[in-house]
Amino acid sequence: MEKSIETIWKEGFLESDALVAPKLNDLYNQKSKHIIDKFKRMFRINLNALFIGSFVILIASGVVGIPVMGIGYFFILNAILLVNRKLMKGLFKIDKNVNSYQYLKSFDDWMKEQLAVNRKLARYYYPLFFLFMVLGFWFSQDIQETFKGILERPNQIYLINNIPVLWTIPVVIITGLLAYFGDRIYNFDVSLIYGQVFRKLDELIADIEELRA
Repeated sequence: MEKSIETIWKEGFLESDALVAPKLNDLYNQKSKHIIDKFKRMFRINLNALFIGSFVILIASGVVGIPVMGIGYFFILNAILLVNRKLMKGLFKIDKNVNSYQYLKSFDDWMKEQLAVNRKLARYYYPLFFLFMVLGFWFSQDIQETFKGILERPNQIYLINNIPVLWTIPVVIITGLLAYFGDRIYNFDVSLIYGQVFRKLDELIADIEELRA
């Protein structure tokens, strides 16, 4: 009995060296490489932006008189950069000499690991960003002069280094919230940048899995 169209279609994906449905294999291979290459370009651009941005913030914060914030941001951004550059090595180790499904699944596994690592980091660096911003403004002479009347209000309770107690309460609350919701904030940030790429990846994997079923 002759093979049905559905059977021929499936065999084109089950065997990377199959002679049946070669155009379909080529089509999905091209789509797979296109999506992953696009992600690589975007990922590399974002890492370069982190590196350049860390120096821009460092210099700009010094110019406007809040160097503490710039120094803190510089080290945090470069720590994120180092972690993701290390993760990126795994991305370029993915074997391209396999069928499109295996290639996509390998990339999908790498991406899930990369996102999981960055979600954990986000619960630390979002609060640190906020704290260094607060410290930067607190140690700024211009800011202290501007709010001198409020800072030296009578009957005010102070902590170390003349920090008002009432000012620490909202800082502690916001820091705690950023730590708790850091992974969700990261997910939102990632969806804004890579959302379209992730959707196309999921759709492509779903299409191939449906054919393989």
